[in-house]
Amino acid sequence: MDLVTPVFWVFAGWSVVSAVLCITRRNPISSALWLVSTMFALAGIYVLLDAQFIAAVQVIVYAGAIMVLFLFVIMLLNVGDAPREWRRWPVGLLGVGLAAVLGAQLMMLGGYGRQRLADEFSTQPAPVNPALVFPEGMASAAAVAERGVVGAVAEPLFTAYLIPFEITSVLLLTAVIGAVVLAKKKL
Repeated sequence: MDLVTPVFWVFAGWSVVSAVLCITRRNPISSALWLVSTMFALAGIYVLLDAQFIAAVQVIVYAGAIMVLFLFVIMLLNVGDAPREWRRWPVGLLGVGLAAVLGAQLMMLGGYGRQRLADEFSTQPAPVNPALVFPEGMASAAAVAERGVVGAVAEPLFTAYLIPFEITSVLLLTAVIGAVVLAKKKL
């Protein structure tokens, strides 16, 4: 067994525990800080998957800028603890049931690999080469080899997805302005 597998499980456990603590805390500031911890664990998983650019963006954009924005909004609005009405046992029972169903589905998907997916999606008799069944993956690998990770991410972002990228930035700006306007009414 190589060193990557146990490190992956450490980061995976860290991210799951942090995510659970994020959604179970009553204080919104502690929830936001647990979300930052989850983002750092996910960045570690991205590094293990050789996606260093995505890991850096995860830390800089999500754990840095957006979480600072969330904390400013929480502090501007002076949000208190969450009300207790929705935390009754039927809602908790529903959450546990939903988590059990999703966990069972993840366990079923655990046996899938590239070869099994290629065998199921291909119309050719098994075994078939996964690179022939999923040519997009080969095109993505070729783009990364040609332009590097940053170029492979930046080209579709600023060509095919430029409008959604700009709409997202306008939406975030609108959210910040709305938070400031709501907080200013209380002052």
